[in-house]
Amino acid sequence: MRRLWKGFSSYTVIGVANTLIHWQIFFLLSVAAGLSQAVSNLAAFCVAASFSFYMNALYTFDTKATVIGYVLFITGMGALSLGVGHAGDVWRFHGLLTVTLFSALSLVVGFLYSKYVVFRERDA
Repeated sequence: MRRLWKGFSSYTVIGVANTLIHWQIFFLLSVAAGLSQAVSNLAAFCVAASFSFYMNALYTFDTKATVIGYVLFITGMGALSLGVGHAGDVWRFHGLLTVTLFSALSLVVGFLYSKYVVFRERDA
């Protein structure tokens, strides 16, 4: 079980910075610009995820950041971001609930997805 969560602490620290970036952009787009929560959440995710992808490749998983890995990460986690934002629109969540829910889900789902799909060791 310990091996499963190896690297989770550094992923969490990077995730805190990611979350601050994400939330600021989300609220700027949804409140100030008047965009939907789905679009705001996806756009904020893309900016914050670019930061965290590079930082996690470097510090958490100690591997090279690749274009394929980046596309996998942005696509998979972006779908989660868009889905949570869409749920926020449909169920009329307050924006704070939307980003909190996404942040919690992306911490656990994102770590496991990154570890076992995006940054997994590939056979040469």
